[in-house]
Amino acid sequence: MAADNALLLQKGVSLVVTDDALIIKDKTRARRHRKKLCGVSVGSTPAEFSIPLYNVLWAEIAAAGLLLIEYANPVSKKHLRVAKLDYTLGELATDVVDAWIDVLLRQAYGTAQRNKRAKVLVNPHAGPGGADKIWEHDVKPLFEAARMSLDVVRTKFSGEAVGICEKLDIDAYDIVIPCSGDGLPYECINGLGKRPDARKALHQVAVAHIPCGSGNAMSCNLNGTHRPSFAALAIVKGVRTPLDLMSVTQGNTRMLSFLSQSVGIIAECDLGTENLRWLGAARFNVGLVQRIFSKKVYPCDISMKVEIPEKADIKAHYRRERTESDYTTRREADVGRESSLAGESTSTETDIGDGLPPLKFGTVNDKVPDDWETASYDKLGNFYCGNMAWMAPDANFFTAACPNDGLMDVVFNDGDISAAKYLELLTSVEHGRLFDNPHVSYRKVAAYRFTPRDQEDGYISIDGEHVSFEPFQVEVHQGLGTVLSKRGKYEAAGPMDWEKAAV
Repeated sequence: MAADNALLLQKGVSLVVTDDALIIKDKTRARRHRKKLCGVSVGSTPAEFSIPLYNVLWAEIAAAGLLLIEYANPVSKKHLRVAKLDYTLGELATDVVDAWIDVLLRQAYGTAQRNKRAKVLVNPHAGPGGADKIWEHDVKPLFEAARMSLDVVRTKFSGEAVGICEKLDIDAYDIVIPCSGDGLPYECINGLGKRPDARKALHQVAVAHIPCGSGNAMSCNLNGTHRPSFAALAIVKGVRTPLDLMSVTQGNTRMLSFLSQSVGIIAECDLGTENLRWLGAARFNVGLVQRIFSKKVYPCDISMKVEIPEKADIKAHYRRERTESDYTTRREADVGRESSLAGESTSTETDIGDGLPPLKFGTVNDKVPDDWETASYDKLGNFYCGNMAWMAPDANFFTAACPNDGLMDVVFNDGDISAAKYLELLTSVEHGRLFDNPHVSYRKVAAYRFTPRDQEDGYISIDGEHVSFEPFQVEVHQGLGTVLSKRGKYEAAGPMDWEKAAV
């Protein structure tokens, strides 16, 4: 017996698809799903149990006429593992079961693509190491259970992913999945950006991220987690989302940035602690403590194309983005018109065969445009520009960042404040309160130029990568890239009380 969303099997077993869960009425299996305390089952014996539809990976009629259901089972707060249910169909007609399976998978996947075709790049040396083991034990089984097509490469040297993505057959894959820290996503995006058809490639192939490094910012923002198996499930159920990318010019070089650029204490805490990679994310905290009491300053000149200068107006902008924007529409200022279909561009004349979009504001070698704001800073402590909210787990630096608003978020502060104030400022990052700190300037900008002064050497970080200590210029390209996300938005909470902002 069956309805559109229900199957009645032998021995009184029933399977019912609701709006958000699969309800299994099966006393035998329900006993195994009882809550346990110190390994001992507690509570009364249930007659049924449920699986969130988000966790359902696949269902099919398998060999010998069995209904097979595979799902991601949380075995701990840190790990998901593939679990299976199988039931004999008895006298149920296969077309009836097929129709029920279709209902289950449509509900479980929503607008997410099933059977994604993935190019997987595993960096065995990412962060503290162990990416191979993470891939084999935490990630690959979930992808296989979801019937994803997997083409796996283990990278052997820095920069290899750039060449792989530059030569990638973009019609053969839906997504590229780096299993690494944030360095490999940077390489993948820049590889796609080097192609003659860069814009088409960046639109067509989504970049996803399995966190295996120290920072894992891309996964934190898009998957809402730095746990590899939970990130894998987020990718299985991920929706295509347009992402702003940034062009960085330095000397005669142009590179793409998806995450951030930094000069000052943050750059030093990142790049100056490479020898401590074995500590994982804790190396950033060690570097911070080592440098915060030195009161080091970074003299510079900064020119910016400021679009939203006031924090109240930034909160209002964020509220509009969170409540009114639609991730299925790719907004592209460079193209000059909107396009839809889950982030897919509908334009043909302007972007399909083109490389990267032209630079609106020239390069770092050109004259600063007249309508930019320019200021000199003798005692800068930190300059940080971000395109995503979380820069690392528990480091929500850019609470007002949005994936496709065509703007970059810039924060900076003086370096001569007291150590106590500095610690208060930086610890407020963990609680999402940096935005409102009076010692921090927060702006939305379309472009900027940073020129170091009175220093022969230092650290400049682009997406965590070390570049030359010399002037650089950055501008944003709205909707140039494509990623997978859980909901078409960043998973960060946003500035405090953004819901109350006047719009």
